[in-house]
Amino acid sequence: MPRYIIERSVPALSREELDAAARRSIAVIEGMPGVRWIRSYISAAEGKIYCEYDAPDPEAILEHARRAGLPVDRISEVSLEISPAMFA
Repeated sequence: MPRYIIERSVPALSREELDAAARRSIAVIEGMPGVRWIRSYISAAEGKIYCEYDAPDPEAILEHARRAGLPVDRISEVSLEISPAMFA
């Protein structure tokens, strides 16, 4: 299954808004087999969230975002994953 990094602009997102968005995302994913939210990274200084997902294609990511009411600025497919452990 392809892996994607999704960049979202979310300036001044409160903790309550973040919780609500996460719950909407989870609810939508329950009805979308093949789409899996792995984790997200938040940069309050940049007003961005970077989300890691598995999905069959970018269209599935966009459909998930549309259903959950989430912004999508950019979708990047991960072509290779590396970690320090691979080079030890």
